[in-house]
Amino acid sequence: MNGDLVNILISVAIGALAGFLASRIMGSKGGLLRNIIMGIVGGVVGSFLLGLIGISGSGILGNIIVSVVGACVVIGVGRFLFK
Repeated sequence: MNGDLVNILISVAIGALAGFLASRIMGSKGGLLRNIIMGIVGGVVGSFLLGLIGISGSGILGNIIVSVVGACVVIGVGRFLFK
C-alpha cells in the first residue's frame, strides 16, 4: 500500500517537472496544477508518439524527457486548435 502511494507521488512530481519544463520551452503560462496535468498528459502522449517510432524512456530521466516532449506536443496542438 505504501509503495503505491510513493509511486503516485513520484508520478505527480515527474508530471509537475515535465509540465514546468514544457511550459518554459513553449513559452506557455500556467500554475502548478496545470503543469502537473500537462506533464501527466504529456507522458501518455509522448509514450504513444515515441513508441510509434520505437523510442521509449527508461528511468526517471527518460520518463521526464518523454513527458516533456509529449507536453510540448499537447501545448502545440492546443495552440493550433484554439487559435
